[in-house]
Amino acid sequence: MDIKLFAVEDWMNKYEMSATYNIAETCVDSLTVGELISIDGTNPEDFFRSLASKKLTYGHIEGSPEFRTLVSQLYTTVDPHQVLVMNGGIAANFLVFYSLVKPGDHVISVHPTYQQIYDVPKSFGATVDLLHLKEENGFLPDLDELRSLVRENTKLICINNPNNPSGSLMERDTLEKIVEIARSCGAYLLCDEVYRNLLQDDDLIVPSIADLYEKGISTSSMSKALSLAGLRLGWIAAPKEVIEECIKHRDYTTISVGMLDDLLAVHAMKNYDRILTRNRKIIKDNLAILDEWVANEPAITYVKPRAGTTAMLRYDLPISSVDFCEGLLKETGAFLTPGICFDMEGYLRIGYACETEMLREGLQKLSEYIRSKR
Repeated sequence: MDIKLFAVEDWMNKYEMSATYNIAETCVDSLTVGELISIDGTNPEDFFRSLASKKLTYGHIEGSPEFRTLVSQLYTTVDPHQVLVMNGGIAANFLVFYSLVKPGDHVISVHPTYQQIYDVPKSFGATVDLLHLKEENGFLPDLDELRSLVRENTKLICINNPNNPSGSLMERDTLEKIVEIARSCGAYLLCDEVYRNLLQDDDLIVPSIADLYEKGISTSSMSKALSLAGLRLGWIAAPKEVIEECIKHRDYTTISVGMLDDLLAVHAMKNYDRILTRNRKIIKDNLAILDEWVANEPAITYVKPRAGTTAMLRYDLPISSVDFCEGLLKETGAFLTPGICFDMEGYLRIGYACETEMLREGLQKLSEYIRSKR
């Protein structure tokens, strides 16, 4: 199959490890192994001593029953047999496309979003139409435009909620209207929900697409909302017929996820509320810092994110986003993602959920660099 270079991943691969102030990272400040184990008072030595006698087999092929049960509890209508475990959210998305999309199918995807969501279906021979999220609309979808894109052969509509890279958030009313549009043509509706529940408003409840639509497919992972990207564990929550098709295709690429990853993920899921409380505090504290910085930085404007860990900063300088970010890293050690990775020249993506002091220092370096270029 022919496919484009994955721009944002290529960018991160090239430069991330050389950064002093990584304010491009999209996970909430990562937990250490010790922090994860002890978050509920468990003694890490006792925990790992209990693992010493375990044989490192493949483990449960589709993910352990305990992990799948815990994941199903994040939804209201999903049972454990409707959960399939994969190596991260990226593998979960890929398996859905590999299992459902055929040459000649029609797919609609929001844009900007994670490039995989629209370029993988295209590489499988689908016609892909992009539903452009515009700054003037708060990076929310125009539902009339979505209706105009639907065809009789629309197989799949792809959304991302909360949105990466903008931090926009579709609430229940919008999601239900998108469900109506998908139902009108019988399309599956995939929602990448890796940032789900990372909300600025504690009183807001945003349902999963898997709970709103009989053909809704939710993908998620341990990486973003749970600060555990190193576990490389994600999942698909979907109707049973979709899970069955995914299992058939999965057997050609994945035997199982790592047993130790699964064990650690079970411990994390048992402490989901504790981790989410920690992480919501980080994103709230850090967004307040970012918001104040934007208000005092004349060269920068943005749509304030309502959820997730990222925002798109529009900058007022006569320089490409790649040149901006490469120069910033070289001169200051601060690291951002150029907007061109999302086909948004003139923007920069910031990940503001890092360790708080790193964000402060990174923003200070960013201001110094902007002043040097004005």
